[in-house]
Amino acid sequence: MTRLMIRPGIRRFFFGIAAVLLVAQVTAAPLSRAEIEARVASAGADLSNLEAPGADLSGIDFRGANLFGASLKGANLTKAKLRGCNLDVAILRDATLINADLAESSLYSSVLANADATGADLHGARLMGNMDRAVLEGADLSDTKGGSDMGNQPMGLVRLILTHARLKGAKLNRADLSRADLSYADLRDADLSDANLTQAKLAGVDFTGAKLDRATLSGAEIHHATFAGASGLGSVRGLDTTEGKELAIFE
Repeated sequence: MTRLMIRPGIRRFFFGIAAVLLVAQVTAAPLSRAEIEARVASAGADLSNLEAPGADLSGIDFRGANLFGASLKGANLTKAKLRGCNLDVAILRDATLINADLAESSLYSSVLANADATGADLHGARLMGNMDRAVLEGADLSDTKGGSDMGNQPMGLVRLILTHARLKGAKLNRADLSRADLSYADLRDADLSDANLTQAKLAGVDFTGAKLDRATLSGAEIHHATFAGASGLGSVRGLDTTEGKELAIFE
């Protein structure tokens, strides 16, 4: 039988890789609530790559902290203060963010699919991630920056995804949602006045009772969208340039 011989130099190389992976596993161990509170006690705390899936972080004051790449899947962040935080590439799938303060935070390429952010404050936030089926009823998304930058997409289009999201009664006035995908979202009674929905995917969206004063829909896809009872339709910009207008419901 032929035996595989590994030279000492290669053996040391593999042992070195194993040691690095072991250290990474140790440093990535989940922190307790007390440990996290201690870390955020200082201004501008660095909690990048934090591992806290399923943790109870309700009410914690994270304001201004760096949470880049944080793993917070299923975490309870009810009433947490996350204003101005860097949450880019963070995983918040299935997280609870009810009445959380996320104003002016950055959520670029983050995952909030199935998250419950009912009543959350996201005004002025940078939203550019996966929020499929997220609950944002009564949330404040005014002045949010969710428009895709077509001039800076070297790895393909990164867009805000709000497919099937529940946004009933949400504030989206002056929000930039250009090229965002809101297909089949519930926007009943939402305030979309002065919102930018240029080239957005709005197929099947329910705009019943929504405020659309001076909203821009140029080039948007509105197949089977419902506008019954929506106000401000006469002031909507670009409605004649939308795709699927003949299949939308206006009465």
